Amino acid sequence: MTEQFLPSLDLSPEFVEAAQASKAWPFEEARKLVKRIEKRGGDAPVLFETGYGPSGLPHIGTFGEVARTTMVRTAFRLLTEDKIPTRLLCFSDDMDGMRKIPDNVPDKAALQPYLHMPLTSVPNPFGGDFDSFGAHNNAMLRRFLDTFGFEYKFASATEYYTSGCYDEILLRAVERYDDIMKVMLPTLGEERQATYSPFLPISPKSGRVLYVPMKAVDAKAGTVTFTDEDGKDVTLEVTGGKVKLQWKPDFGARWAALGVDFEMFGKDHGPNMGLYDRICQVMGGTPPEHFVYELFLDDKGEKISKSKGNGLTIDEWLTYAPTESLALYMFQKPRSAKKLHFDVIPKAVDEYYTFVQKYPEMPVMQKLGNPVWHIHSGNVPQINLPVPFAMLLNLVSAFNAVNKDVLWAFISRYAPGETAESNPELDRPVGYALRYFEDFVKPTKSFKTPDEVERQALADLDASLAALPADADAAILQDTILNIGRAIERYQDPNKKGPDGGPGVSIAWFSALYQLLLGQECGPRFGSFIALYGIDETRALIAKCLKGELG
Repeated sequence: MTEQFLPSLDLSPEFVEAAQASKAWPFEEARKLVKRIEKRGGDAPVLFETGYGPSGLPHIGTFGEVARTTMVRTAFRLLTEDKIPTRLLCFSDDMDGMRKIPDNVPDKAALQPYLHMPLTSVPNPFGGDFDSFGAHNNAMLRRFLDTFGFEYKFASATEYYTSGCYDEILLRAVERYDDIMKVMLPTLGEERQATYSPFLPISPKSGRVLYVPMKAVDAKAGTVTFTDEDGKDVTLEVTGGKVKLQWKPDFGARWAALGVDFEMFGKDHGPNMGLYDRICQVMGGTPPEHFVYELFLDDKGEKISKSKGNGLTIDEWLTYAPTESLALYMFQKPRSAKKLHFDVIPKAVDEYYTFVQKYPEMPVMQKLGNPVWHIHSGNVPQINLPVPFAMLLNLVSAFNAVNKDVLWAFISRYAPGETAESNPELDRPVGYALRYFEDFVKPTKSFKTPDEVERQALADLDASLAALPADADAAILQDTILNIGRAIERYQDPNKKGPDGGPGVSIAWFSALYQLLLGQECGPRFGSFIALYGIDETRALIAKCLKGELG
């Protein structure tokens, strides 16, 4: 991937001044980095890094790491008025041995002979133009990062080890072998201490990554000696891709070799952070600034895994929602665990569009706290979305729509002048809503059969709607619905007050409407739904419910 030009920033004094005080987490992290650079001095580019283990297809957590790092990078650029060059390196640990066969590959048995070989030596089980499993997974990562428009440089561990880029740090690791062992051994159990080595040789005979003790380490020759799988002793140079470092020493050595200034990683790396730092220092480097984020969970609350393939994939999210909604999900509360499953998508979509539509009217300080400033690297688009995504979903649900034309007929009536051609930004969620409904809402729809109280309530609502003009707005329709609920004891809420001082309406009234008319547990503001769907159409829906025809 060739590095692209970074998007321009508004560097006006009011933005720069607001950045100094902004409490948005990317600015808090960027200010730590500013202090680091001031202490270091010099004019070397500031290096941001993200790591990727291509043992499986990239998942959303991988994207989140790059998105969040980019947000910190943008905040740093504003704080420094873009006077200090920055780089983002997306580093793939593709020389790791394949310790187990992922569950989500087409033919697991075909990969069995390649266990413990470097991922870039394992055949590509997916076919196509890529010559290895590692190369395929790297390409999948780059494809998405390119689609989203990240500015970055991709780096392969295999390339760095084999090209000589790592030779200096590897020779230094040989020289400081004892110091590395002093850091690592206290963290290991007695049995592991007896066999541990920071070096993992690649067997010249089998091609596998070997976890074996070193029989000799020769700093002067730059070699290590070990017993190969056939029982014979082998001496290898540590350079040229013949040997790699264990993952913990590799972390710290990479920081030292490349001069990394900032790297974030998941909570599972947190306990090892001190080890990474000490190894970096042993290698003569300065540990980078860190940011530890919470893990991503699937719908069962289990950590998502590339090898298991649980949780959402990047492609799955993008089937039902725009990329910006995913970036918003990554921005929010990064130190809190997040469930990544299909149910979170509609809320993320609507929140994104709400934030982007509020942005122009905000004062500068609030703009820098608005997630969309960080999502769009300061270049927030102007978007008019008169119909929320949740409303589109419910419109599809009510009408069982199967194409965009049906939805647009309703939208154009609700918002005159809006068309797919004049508002392509609205046309995007229209398409997403159709797909989401078909795959997730429709299979779970379950209409409630009305009891006598509900039948009377629906009949009263129908009569009230019939008395309204066809162009009644959402506020009038909402009041009409509330008036029906207030008159029914079941739906009264004594903790709320109505306009006449009597009890207000409980959420149970709206829940009943959702279950009776839409076949789902929750939904949009019902007055707005009727304004969009139509009074006559809503009355037809009520009639079907009363006749038992919706189920």
